[in-house]
Amino acid sequence: MNTVAAKKPRLTTSAMIASIASEGQRVTAAPFGKALVELAASRPEIVGMTADLGKYTDLHLFAQAYPERYFQMGMAEQLLMGAAGGMAKEGLLPFVTTYAVFGTRRAYDFIHQVIAEENLNVKMCCALPGLTTGYGPSHQATEDMAMMRGIPGLTIIDPCDALDTEQAVPQIAAHQGPVYMRLLRGSVPLVLDEYDYKFELGKAKMLREGNDVLVISSGIMTMRALEVAKLLEQDNIGVAVLHCPTIKPLDEQAIVAAVGHKPRLVVVAENHSVIGGLGESVASTLLRHRVQPAGFQLAGLPDQFLDAGALPTLHDRYGISRDVLAVRIKDWLR
Repeated sequence: MNTVAAKKPRLTTSAMIASIASEGQRVTAAPFGKALVELAASRPEIVGMTADLGKYTDLHLFAQAYPERYFQMGMAEQLLMGAAGGMAKEGLLPFVTTYAVFGTRRAYDFIHQVIAEENLNVKMCCALPGLTTGYGPSHQATEDMAMMRGIPGLTIIDPCDALDTEQAVPQIAAHQGPVYMRLLRGSVPLVLDEYDYKFELGKAKMLREGNDVLVISSGIMTMRALEVAKLLEQDNIGVAVLHCPTIKPLDEQAIVAAVGHKPRLVVVAENHSVIGGLGESVASTLLRHRVQPAGFQLAGLPDQFLDAGALPTLHDRYGISRDVLAVRIKDWLR
């Protein structure tokens, strides 16, 4: 995997949808697009489909490699999902890309009725999840996992970084049934290779141990949790990080074991509304298994429409930056 260090983004309009990488952080360009191109070389049934967003979801790499297997459906997300379902019924394996807001809010009924009800083999990979764009509520998919968790039989993936995304592609292709994956595109941070990590569909992974706090996280918040853990070491606070890239089905066994292992504060960190996402799913799991943590807190996005602006500022404002999350954890420990 080729990596480079990210440059500090200028706070322009284009930076509002720029890479989420911090200055100097290692990044990999287009891990999803490259992984799909590689996989499709041995899987001729794979087709790529998008709704006028190939360039902005890294699917343009697939279009260049396999133009005869690439379908540009125009700005019509409902048509996109309906057509993907039809292709799946004919034995093809559609990888569908758009922005998460359009793939969930605009095309929800088509995903529910056309794809999920018939358990069709469609892989929906949707970019700009949660607060990864500064364009405001029209483009911020802060409730996508809450919506998609309610669809029976739908698998949901929330990768942390380039490695997670790259390794998830062949595994969701091998999985029989519909998948919704939050897509990190463009220059994607690379962090998990430092933790001897391998993506396994349906499995959570303990990335590091710590005696005081257990952070259960998904997506980019796992990246933040690892940064917080290193920062709080300076204050002699031990932070464990359990990464849950598969939101549904959730690895309840790993969560119960990690929480029950020792008494410590449990913080669920997610780049999603605190309503209906990983946090509530973990809380339900602990209640059903009668596991009582020493403390429990949610570190997610507030239940409100978020502002537009530059991402570093927004991440601070809404509590999902490294520094703000570290302060919140120290306060919760008091």
